[in-house]
Order: sequence, then structure tokens, then C-alpha cells
Amino acid sequence: MNTQDRLTHIDEAGAARMVDVSEKDVTTRTARASGRVLVSPQVVGLLRGEGVPKGDALATARIAGIMGAKKTPDLIPLCHPLAVSGVKVELSVADDAVEILATVKTADRTGVEMEALTAVAVAGLTVVDMVKAVDKGAVITDVRVEEKTGGKSGDWRRA
Repeated sequence: MNTQDRLTHIDEAGAARMVDVSEKDVTTRTARASGRVLVSPQVVGLLRGEGVPKGDALATARIAGIMGAKKTPDLIPLCHPLAVSGVKVELSVADDAVEILATVKTADRTGVEMEALTAVAVAGLTVVDMVKAVDKGAVITDVRVEEKTGGKSGDWRRA
């Protein structure tokens, strides 16, 4: 059975393990992830206008997303601590949602997909926190990897 036919974080006995990446080459790796926070028309209006009661929701969420990417190995038990060299979190207000796009870059032995996903998730959680006084029904949805580059498995892009 090759590594593509099994879960790499589970050993032969079925126990969780941290993958040994010590023999892998250091390469430049990037990952891009996206997600959405569905919000009410009232929140869309506030985000496009005078803002929400707690302050600048989008700036706060952007910083939170960057912090989330950096804290990924503290949150996801089997993630390796990486030398993250860059994180970009972009938020835009659509007609029914806040759209989030995170790009993470490193030169390391393993990829940054989890860091990009965590950036999106934490930015989304922060949007919910910032708008909950106005919209208790905000929903985080569609959090997913869009693209990754580098590493032994090569590049991948969502079709």
C-alpha cells in the first residue's frame, strides 16, 4: 500500500502519529484556501457603510486570520511547526456574505494547506464574533483548499 492509499497520520496499528518529514527536501510551498460567512442584508449594509458596533470587522478578521495561520500547530494536534514566511488574508463583502481568501507561503519540508485553512476559519470566526450583535444567524461555510504548490506530491488546483 503506498502513501496515497492510506491515511498518513495513522500508523500500521491504527494509532495517530505525527508524520516524520526529516528526510523530505526543503522546498518552496504555497497554499490558498477560501471560505464564506453568510450574513444578513443588514450586516452587508453595515460592512459597506458605517461599520458594525464592535469596530472594523474586516480589519480585525484579517489580523485574526494571519494569527490563526501562525498558530496552526497549536490548534491542530499533528501539524508540524513551520517557518511560515508569508500570510495574506483578503476579505470582501458580497451581496450575501463575507468572502475570505488566504494564501500562505513557506520554505519547509511539508505543506501549508492546514495553515491556509486555519487562517480562513479563524478569520470567519472573527467575522461572526464581530457581527453577532446584529446577525446571530451568521454561518461559516465552504472552507476549503483551492490550490497548493510545491513538495513531492506536486501542484494541485481545485477544478
